[in-house]
Amino acid sequence: MKKGIMMTPEELIKKFPAAAEYLIQIFIVKRDYGVVKNSVIASRLGVSKPAVTQAMNRLKRYNLIEQDLYGAINLTPFGRLNAAVFLKRHYLLEHLLIKKLDYNWVKSDEEASRLQASISDSFTDFLYEKLGRPQTCPHGNPFPDSPSENTIIQAIGINNAAVGEPLEVVRITEEGEASEGLLQFCYENNIRPGEKIEVIEAEDSGILVNTGAVKNLLIPSDFAGFIRCS
Repeated sequence: MKKGIMMTPEELIKKFPAAAEYLIQIFIVKRDYGVVKNSVIASRLGVSKPAVTQAMNRLKRYNLIEQDLYGAINLTPFGRLNAAVFLKRHYLLEHLLIKKLDYNWVKSDEEASRLQASISDSFTDFLYEKLGRPQTCPHGNPFPDSPSENTIIQAIGINNAAVGEPLEVVRITEEGEASEGLLQFCYENNIRPGEKIEVIEAEDSGILVNTGAVKNLLIPSDFAGFIRCS
């Protein structure tokens, strides 16, 4: 039996503090796009490709990932289990910050990333119950293995919606959360999960929509694909 199989999340973080963020990003990219490469993880985390290569080698030693000859990364069952633990912690911390502490909706993702590797399983379970067993993060991204996970992931981007079609915002993707200015734009214009939107026109510069709060709002092209609707 490989050594990594016996490690708890806390033991893993002691050995490799950055493991939580790497595992989360691998999980998210795999879930959204199906294929994970070193270059994508480097871009997501803002680190060099050699740094990612070193990190992947460490994750392989701990039996958390497998990587084929073409560079595609896959989580092992043990790796997926740990990724799900850290991602659930991240989402619950966002809920705690926003719903209980009235923290900034835009900054909560960054703060949760700092804290996700620090809390215990018992506190995670406490938060899950205290916060009403949420199934998505405040930005709409589903908890791992939640009943609606596949449906939410398959929601279309506003850039692919038909003109005049009634829509409801489902989520701001994790990639969108990391896109500079997008969460602030959504916050200022009340584009959040549950909000109604109607596409008026597709323009070169973006998608013109009506929302419950704003008429003729232009969602920039760089943002539109990250805002997913039912």
